[in-house]
Amino acid sequence: MKTIYLVTGANGHLGSAVCAALCERAAEVRALVLPGENVDFLHSIGVQIVRGNVCNIDELETFFDTGEHAKRIVIHCAGIVNITENAAKQMESVNIGGTKNILEMCKKHKVSRLIYVSSVHAIPTPAKGRVIRETKEFSPALVDGAYAKTKAAATALVLDSVKEGVPAIVVHPSGIVGPYLGGGNHLVQMIRSYITGKLPAIVKGGYDFVDVRDCADGILSAISFGRVGECYILSGDFYEVKEVVGMLRAIISGKRVGTVPLWMAKIAAPILERQALRHGEKPLFTGYSLSTLNVNSRFSHDKAAKELGYAPRELFETLRDTVSWLVKREGCKIRQGFRHTKLHPNLSKG
Repeated sequence: MKTIYLVTGANGHLGSAVCAALCERAAEVRALVLPGENVDFLHSIGVQIVRGNVCNIDELETFFDTGEHAKRIVIHCAGIVNITENAAKQMESVNIGGTKNILEMCKKHKVSRLIYVSSVHAIPTPAKGRVIRETKEFSPALVDGAYAKTKAAATALVLDSVKEGVPAIVVHPSGIVGPYLGGGNHLVQMIRSYITGKLPAIVKGGYDFVDVRDCADGILSAISFGRVGECYILSGDFYEVKEVVGMLRAIISGKRVGTVPLWMAKIAAPILERQALRHGEKPLFTGYSLSTLNVNSRFSHDKAAKELGYAPRELFETLRDTVSWLVKREGCKIRQGFRHTKLHPNLSKG
């Protein structure tokens, strides 16, 4: 029987990487993309485009109706990832409401597998020092921030649907970074800001960062080897922000960036957030993102490594490839005034 992969959020950072990984394996991919979004990349790799929104059940019906007897595998990447709290209603509508709609379609069309892309933010955070592993307990009451609450609620819905016959598996990516094919994210913006000389300062703290390509491979492995009703953390390793910037500095022979105290960053965050939004940009630092950098972020991907064969690459490679992508594909100019403006030799291979 023919297999068709249905990917929501296909124009996003992770969704586009998933589509690319599937097409590299000669899979037939059907992508749900919002009206008006650029689909040049998806077209170039042979993806079938369906315009629609996960919040519109009629548009989802069109997306799921492949017009033939086929094995359907759904990868639900669509979601609003926002570190500002003013998008709470939109996140609730898409992250929870959209997921409810996807589950209804999965039941109706009797899909063979559903991979739901949750987030490590949906997992309750233990005290610092404790390693964070997979759980089956998800509730908005157990996490902080609008994004985390909506992802926790949606994850609970997905796991509940397993009891109703939906063959669902949950994956929890950590901080995704890497070359972007569709849309980038806040972490990519931080890299862009640094190499163009627009990163004014950094704050103390750190997070777990993972390559978008490794997340995509982990999702495909979950389809083949994951157990229905189980959750898998797709993380990388924990790095202090200063370590990340230090690697970027080594890659482009850049300059040092000063560190501001957390209390000062928290005072400035609302002003910087409003300023970024006025310019149509994603704010690098908000109250929520600052708190995220200073809570326990020690995630374990041991379960995914053991059951899925998941093996994320070193962050330096990810950062190097991301810089190469930004320079070659987006045309970012490394700011004059850095000690050297030539790229690291390895970037010439990208």
